[in-house]
This record gives sequence, structure tokens and C-alpha cells, in this order.
Amino acid sequence: MSAVATETRGAVARSEAPIHRPRKRWTRFILPVYTWAMILYLALPVFVMILYSFNDIPGERQTPKFWGFTLHWWQDLFGVAGLTSALKTSLVIAPLSALIATTIGTLLGLALGRYRFRGKAPTNFVIFIAIAVPEIVLGSSLLSLFIQVPFVPLGFTTIMLSHIGFSIPFVAVIVRARFQGLDRSLEDAAQDLFASPVVAFFKVTLPLIAPAILSGFLLSFVLSLDDFVITNFVSGTTQTFPIWVYGATRIGLPPQVNVMGTLLFSAGIFAAVANIVVQHRRARA
Repeated sequence: MSAVATETRGAVARSEAPIHRPRKRWTRFILPVYTWAMILYLALPVFVMILYSFNDIPGERQTPKFWGFTLHWWQDLFGVAGLTSALKTSLVIAPLSALIATTIGTLLGLALGRYRFRGKAPTNFVIFIAIAVPEIVLGSSLLSLFIQVPFVPLGFTTIMLSHIGFSIPFVAVIVRARFQGLDRSLEDAAQDLFASPVVAFFKVTLPLIAPAILSGFLLSFVLSLDDFVITNFVSGTTQTFPIWVYGATRIGLPPQVNVMGTLLFSAGIFAAVANIVVQHRRARA
């Protein structure tokens, strides 16, 4: 009986003894601090752009000094004729080239991700080269190509063809990765339920690869909208938004550039949030 009592008292004493938790080391702050510092570093130019879209400058060209808050430049968004026409050109080329590049890139990604055929390895290599080659090399080579085609003058058409060309490999890589990770048994199950290959593709495969197609389209749209190097080679007298902004830097940018940049940034954020919401609803469905 005494042995049992002694063991019981020992267990109670151990339970009442203070628990020594290991001290938290200061190194645990390194990763969070580094992460937030990088986010601030990357987002700071965007914040400055948004701030200076409200800058009440005394003239029509922005200065480093912040003079005060005003909504004048937002109200006079289309007050610069050349800037407005350049932005319209970019907003016509970007979605159209992204749509064509997404269509072709999706079919190419489907072929590379699903089928085996002669020439598959060289095709993958060409896609890699198209992504890795410097833009200045690609732009100069495209200029040399278009010069040899006299019935295609430098301008809107050459910009469109160039943007489609350099966007296709990015879409193909994204869609190919999606196809390679796709469960083929889902399509086999659909065909076991008497669905034709076409019906199985549109009812099963297409919804599964839709996020990759949307990602490829958005990436192509952004690449086309902000491209300067390649467009500068093949644009001729046509001006897109990046080319106009580059030319205006010699005499000073009007504040409307910051306003349009803020609107484009907001549109990108909205598209990203909408994509996340759609993916979340798909996951919950």
C-alpha cells in the first residue's frame, strides 16, 4: 500500500512541476521579415504610381515632388490625344493576339502533353528556345523577316503577328503541364458511359484544363500589353502604350500615364481575384 501511495505522490508531483518550453529563437523572424521586405520592394513602384496619379503638379508634366492631392488628372484622363490612341491600340492588339495565341497554344499543348509523335522532342526544344531567347534577338529577327515580305508593311499587322508568335510558347507550356497531370481515367470513365470522344473532351477534359487555358490567356494578354522591345522593332509608325510612354520620357510624362497605369493595375488585380474566386467555387462544387 505504501508503494502505491509513493508512486501516486510522485505522479502528482510530476504533474505539478512547471513545463519548460524551449525558448523561441530570434531566427524565426528572418523569413517573415525577408518576405515582407521583398513584397514591399516589389510593390513600392506601384504604390508610388498610384500616389502620383493624384499629384497636383503646377504644369502638365509630372515632377518628383508631391505638390498635393487632386482628382484633376482622373477627370482629364483622355486629355492627351497621343496617349489615348496608343492605349486604344494596345487594348485592341492585346486581347486579340492573346485569344489567337491561346487557341493555337492550347492545341499545341494538347499534342505535346498527350500524344507521342515523331518530332516531339524538337518541338519541345523550339518552344524552350522561343521562351529563353532574348527579346532583342527575337525582335531583330522578326524585323528581318518582315522586311523580306514587302506586302506586309510594318505596323498593326506585324505587331499582331509578333505578339501571337511570342505568346504561343507560354500558353503551350502551361497547357502541356496541365495535360500531363490530368487523370486519364476520368475520360475513360466517360467513354465507358457511352460518351463519344468529342463529348468526353467537352464534358470532362475541357473543364479540367479550363484553368490552364485561362491562365495562358491572361499571361498572353499581359505579355502583349506591356511588351516594348519586340514591338519597338516591328511597329513602324504605329504606337502602342509602352512605345508612347518611352517616347514621352524625353520631355516628361503627363500625370495621365499614372492614372492609366493605376487602372490597368486595378484591372489585373480584379482579374486575379476573380480567377481565385472561380477556382475556389470549383473546388467546393
